[in-house]
Amino acid sequence: MPDDVTRRRETHGAAVRAEFAFMKAAANIEELTARAIPLAGGAGMLVPVSELHATDTRLIQRLAAWRAQSAFAFPTRFPVTLEGTATWLRRGLLDVPDRILFLVQDRFGHPVGHLGFASAGSPDRSLEVDNVVRGEANVQPGLMGAALEGLLAWGEDCFRPARIHLRVFADNERAVSFYRRHGFRDGARQPLRREVDGEVVRYTPTGAERADAWFLGMEWAPERADDDGPILTAGPSISPREVAYAADAARHGWNARWNGYLGRFEREFAEYVGAEYAIATSSCTGALHMAMLAIGLGPGDEAIVPEQTWVATAKAVSYVGATPVFADVEAGSWCLDAASVEAAITERTKAIVPVHLYGHPADMDALQAVADRHGLPLIEDAAPAIGAEIRGRRVGALGTAGAFSFQGAKLLVTGEGGMFVTNDPGVYARAYKAWDLGVERSRGFWIDAHGLKYKLPNVAAAIGLGQLERVDHLIEAKREIFGWYAEELAGVPGITLNHEAGWARSIYWMTSILVDPACGIDRDGMRAALAAEGIDTRPTFPLISTYPIWDERRAVPAPVAATIADRGINLPSGVRLRRDQVARVGEAVRRAASAGLRRAA
Repeated sequence: MPDDVTRRRETHGAAVRAEFAFMKAAANIEELTARAIPLAGGAGMLVPVSELHATDTRLIQRLAAWRAQSAFAFPTRFPVTLEGTATWLRRGLLDVPDRILFLVQDRFGHPVGHLGFASAGSPDRSLEVDNVVRGEANVQPGLMGAALEGLLAWGEDCFRPARIHLRVFADNERAVSFYRRHGFRDGARQPLRREVDGEVVRYTPTGAERADAWFLGMEWAPERADDDGPILTAGPSISPREVAYAADAARHGWNARWNGYLGRFEREFAEYVGAEYAIATSSCTGALHMAMLAIGLGPGDEAIVPEQTWVATAKAVSYVGATPVFADVEAGSWCLDAASVEAAITERTKAIVPVHLYGHPADMDALQAVADRHGLPLIEDAAPAIGAEIRGRRVGALGTAGAFSFQGAKLLVTGEGGMFVTNDPGVYARAYKAWDLGVERSRGFWIDAHGLKYKLPNVAAAIGLGQLERVDHLIEAKREIFGWYAEELAGVPGITLNHEAGWARSIYWMTSILVDPACGIDRDGMRAALAAEGIDTRPTFPLISTYPIWDERRAVPAPVAATIADRGINLPSGVRLRRDQVARVGEAVRRAASAGLRRAA
């Protein structure tokens, strides 16, 4: 299995190639506008140069004219022709997987220049700003700066590069000044070079005035206006892909095409997690409810759930008239403990419901052994854990059935939504009928069973499909964020991070800590200290057996879950979180912990 560094490098390259290919594939104006990136304040748009433009003679003429008038900024010297520009557009841009160019459109939709990225699939996970050209003389003030900032924001959000850089002629003072104003810092100077017969030689372009020209390397290191703003606990990454799919579904996803995205989302999701069947639902709670019905859970039955989870896990059990029984969790994974489950089993027990909490897998092998000894189904609550792995197997399709969430704070979002998965055809058939309001489809609209209304809209599935096509890159982002926290909080007294078990691969949907009150600060005190510095957190769940909502309940001792309930904090973990923001959170945690130690001394 590849290590984290290799996976991160591979998923970055794959994400760049896939997203660039998607942007450049637009073949008509409707597809093109859906892929465009709006600039802040309504200043204009970045429109990807795509297949639509390959035969656009007007645009090719304009690009040739811009190239000719900006020749001083390019290291190469060759005659600019329409034929050469068309060839460059095809072979030097559209056919190059790691290069993209955007037309800069003003607020009226007129193209006035272009800019893009090149060498974007580099092993060092860098993006190189390329081809920044203002083609028109009278451009609305600030537009090219807004375009550059829009490009940088898109690149950072979609690809989370290790760095963004560019090269510019060192003597092009106007360009150097422009880049400095927009957060680029001077780096090393390097002579122009080219390869001749396999040998790298000094490049001397035509014209004595450029014979000794040098490139100035510059790297983006902005002073951000939001450095002191709030840092939120969660938040998704939405790319032009999701926007384009959603727009297409909104315009065309009706009547005969009412479930086009829904069907694709279900099929590709099932393949991703390793399930034979998938049903898109309006929530993970609904998917869990369907699972309980599909296995025949009902009044008089019990299902074992963890004490440390969101209430929906247990509510789905109560929805079918059964009784949730609350068991302890493991100290390492914070997920359902097999020994505690064994202690809770009675003759009424009819199911075990592990939760892959905060993106860490439950030990399904140990739980499956318990389930097999007692002939019980395992229903996986994988709400926050798409892509989490147990010894190379993805969670959700390892038990009898599984349920996922796409609520707006999750890794993969549709706003609200979920997915039911299973490999059992009988369980699938019963769940599908429940999902379909009990309709007997062979008889039209005949209803011969009670059913539910848990369907996901096609337009939401369109967003979900776009997210799913980016999911591995999003997972690597989460894991990188956890790594940053591990660096920031290493050795801080009283603070314990939720590291993954050796047999697991967590997606770290949430980076969480335990705060030891013996160090002079408790969980609530830490949260208050962070809130005072504009850092949003949330507590881990209380012992859910203590809620006053259960008509009947039974619990076994849960000291580990009680500790997590009293001491646990979810730190900001949104997939768009930056290294500097994690450093700010880490500094605040260290400061609060140090203050606690001083008080305790």
